[in-house]
Amino acid sequence: MALRIFETDPNAKPRQRENDTIGRFRTGRLVGNRPETLSTFRITTGDPEVADKVAELFGGTPDEWETSGEDFNEVITERDKVLVVIDGPQALKVDMRLYGRAGLIHHCDGVESLLDEDKGKPCGCPALMEDRKAYAKSGRGPSPYTFLTFRLADDYGLGKFRFQSTSWKLAEVVDQYEAALAAVKGEALAELSLELVEYTTKSGRDVSYRKPALKVIKPWAEAITDDVDTDY
Repeated sequence: MALRIFETDPNAKPRQRENDTIGRFRTGRLVGNRPETLSTFRITTGDPEVADKVAELFGGTPDEWETSGEDFNEVITERDKVLVVIDGPQALKVDMRLYGRAGLIHHCDGVESLLDEDKGKPCGCPALMEDRKAYAKSGRGPSPYTFLTFRLADDYGLGKFRFQSTSWKLAEVVDQYEAALAAVKGEALAELSLELVEYTTKSGRDVSYRKPALKVIKPWAEAITDDVDTDY
C-alpha cells in the first residue's frame, strides 16, 4: 500500500528536480544587473554536499548566491573543460525559444511551432540564418536553447548535471554532436569545454570570447578500463 501522507498536506510534498538533475553547469553570472561571461565553468546546485564535491574535483570555493530557484549554492570552478559521460544523443536537445514577462511566448524547431496551442503549424521564423540572428537580436524572434544532460567522469555516481546554452555557434553543430553520440551506441565519454576563440577583425579590433564545445571521445565502457592518468 502506498504512503498517503501527502494527500492531507500536498504542499509538503518534495518537488521533483527538473530533469532529475542535481546541478547545473553555467558559463556566466549576473554582477548587479549586468551579465558577465566567465572563462571557467560555474556550477550551481541545491545540495551543499554536491557543491563541496565539485569544488574538490574542479577547484573553486562553494558559496551562496541570490536566486529564486533551488540551486542557491554555487562554485566558480578553475576548469574550462571537464570530462563527462553522456547517455546517447537523446541527452542532447536543441530548440528555439523566446520568453516574455509571462513566460514562453514562442517555441519552435526552426520550422514548426512546438507550443501546445499551435503545435505543428509553421512558426513564422525567417528562412535565412542571418535573418534569424537579426530577428533574435532585436528581441522579436527566438534564440536557440541547447540542453545537455550528463554525469561526471570523475564521479559517475554523484548524479546527473545539466548544461544549457543560447550559443548560436553551439546550436549550429548540435547535429554533428548527435551523430557522434549515436555512433558510440551507449554511454559516451566526452569533453565539455569553453573553447577560447580569438581573432582580429578587418578594422583591426581584437575579439575574444568563449564558446561551448563538445568532443565525443570513446565509449564509456572502454574508458573505465583506461589508466586514471590517461590524457584524452
